[in-house]
Amino acid sequence: MKKIALALNVVGIINIQMATKNGIVYVLEANPRSSRTIPFVSKATGLPLAKIAARVMAGHTLKELGITGDVTPKHVSVKEVLLPFDKLPGADPLLGPEMKSTGEVMGIDYNFGKAFYKAEWAADNKLPMTGTVFMSIRDTDKPHIIRVAKKMQQAGLHILGTRGTVRYLEENGIKIDVIKKVSEGSPNVVDLIHNNKVDLIINTPTSKQAVKDGFQIRRAAVDFNVPYITTIQAALAAADAIEAMNNGEITIKSLGEYHTK
Repeated sequence: MKKIALALNVVGIINIQMATKNGIVYVLEANPRSSRTIPFVSKATGLPLAKIAARVMAGHTLKELGITGDVTPKHVSVKEVLLPFDKLPGADPLLGPEMKSTGEVMGIDYNFGKAFYKAEWAADNKLPMTGTVFMSIRDTDKPHIIRVAKKMQQAGLHILGTRGTVRYLEENGIKIDVIKKVSEGSPNVVDLIHNNKVDLIINTPTSKQAVKDGFQIRRAAVDFNVPYITTIQAALAAADAIEAMNNGEITIKSLGEYHTK
């Protein structure tokens, strides 16, 4: 990013969007402008980045403004999106490459797990500390779900899964209960959601039938206000968050207090 900014002779802020595939990083676009990330990074670091950038564009140097190096906060900041699916009856809350968020929140604490927990809470997707977790995981994600299941069981959560997920976890020494897929009839996870017997859903679909089943599960989650996760990366973060919360309370501070030396 530094090389791109220098090559383009950008003074101020540059917004760079990138994507990765097969270990290769691709630059999608580079725009000499601010973005929604700037307010978040400003709050995370305690630096008024937009004001600094404007003064640099007006001819001041960073040294004159007292910016002599990188800022490394002692805390962790997590940005989370707000999704409007509860306002869109019938819409599938499955995420893809296009932007679907209508806002953002952030969580701050002194480790990643607690910061992530706060961010999910602020996004009205509060992770449970007790109750039942439902898992239906596609094959490519199954090696990663082992760690998630272990951490959640150690936290005292009861885990249910579809047959394939249960079989894989049992082969790796983790015992969980089986629940039918939606296409297999009742009782299934949607029935449990309707009866308020599920507290977290982790669903990463792959096949067309699984996508159809997954839509009913995810839609029920939105309609009944059950937190849901559709990517393995978020599942791993959620497991870390639940583990961190079991090891201590969250920090209660104002934003200014985090930046007080």
